[in-house]
Amino acid sequence: MRFLYTIVFYGLLPFILLRLLWRSFAAPAYARRWAERFGFFPRLISAKKVVWLHTVSVGEFLAALPMIRRLMADDSLQLVITTTTPTGSERVQATLGDSVFHLYAPYDVPDALARFFKRVKPAVYLVMETELWPNTLAACAKRGIPAVLVNGRLSEKSARGYARFSALTSPMLNNLQMALIQNATDAARFVQLGLPESKARVTGNIKFDLSLTDELRARAADLKIQLSGNADRLIWIAASTHQGEDEIILDAFSGVREMLGEKARQLMLILVPRHPERFEKVGQLCDARGFKTLRRSCGEISGDMDILLGDTMGELMLLFGASDIAFVGGSLVPNGGHNFIEPAAWGLPLLSGEHLFNFSEVSSLLKAADALDIALNTDELKVIITGLVNDPELRKRKGENALRVAVENRGALDKTLALIKTVL
Repeated sequence: MRFLYTIVFYGLLPFILLRLLWRSFAAPAYARRWAERFGFFPRLISAKKVVWLHTVSVGEFLAALPMIRRLMADDSLQLVITTTTPTGSERVQATLGDSVFHLYAPYDVPDALARFFKRVKPAVYLVMETELWPNTLAACAKRGIPAVLVNGRLSEKSARGYARFSALTSPMLNNLQMALIQNATDAARFVQLGLPESKARVTGNIKFDLSLTDELRARAADLKIQLSGNADRLIWIAASTHQGEDEIILDAFSGVREMLGEKARQLMLILVPRHPERFEKVGQLCDARGFKTLRRSCGEISGDMDILLGDTMGELMLLFGASDIAFVGGSLVPNGGHNFIEPAAWGLPLLSGEHLFNFSEVSSLLKAADALDIALNTDELKVIITGLVNDPELRKRKGENALRVAVENRGALDKTLALIKTVL
């Protein structure tokens, strides 16, 4: 079956290269470093035990960062971190520099993987969340390299997709040494797909184990003073928005301001598109609506601006800390949502759309705690935001509820590291 999968991959290779070329027009970084994906890069030379960690993009890397820092504190280990997106690569390089060996992950075909293993020689393979590939796990098993799924999650939708390829999925899951999974529901889905129950461990979600440093808190407080004009304005952040959501957000923002009447200037918006290639397009959309829009990348802040466009990388936690209300995107369109835990850790009242299948467990906890409101359309979003703007006590209570959920669910990182150490 894996042989057939490899033949299919190479049969589709021209189309894959065309897709990469197409994506490169929108995001030129995709055109660089292709050789790494085929296993061509300088050999890693290290006397330490090599830990290969794969974090597909920005979200997975940031979720893994506390774990990465704990592993880096062990002088006997050399970390190799792979990503598959330019934004993920940029975050690794900007955050960790040369302290880790970083490159793009190899394609999931035997020859690319063979070159990768020959040049890196990992002692253990850690993979975040759902980025499972059959040939990669088979290559680890063949070489006696323990493969561990970390912070594993599996939505009902993803489980149905894997089930359609059960002849490939079951052996792939058997090649895992351990699967450290966020919750019992997702663990049951993995087992149903063929993961041996003895390999499943429910460890919780390590995203809850983020920390807000004193330095970050101070920077966020300074930025909030600049944006709010010494607390004269409230700040609504719409984070990680996808195509089709920005128009809804801007319609709601206009509607809330109309409902506020003379107090319209009380509310400003921070709008942060999920993907860098959309920054300019979304900025133009804001300008076309007549909003005074400033780009975060320009560094200037004006007391009379309507919108701050978050067109920088690596600042989302800072922007959450400078805000009063948070909407998390990828949820008004069927993308499955994004990470609620970061704004919850800041104690913000939370909003989203209805499409939350990638974060069903976290969203359920937050909804049950009365910390997260769901809006199905512009009108519902407008009503919820207006209510939060007009009621300081409501904002405070919902923000406290969100923070309590974030605090009460910490501890997964210690469990995860303890189990990883058993294979190191």
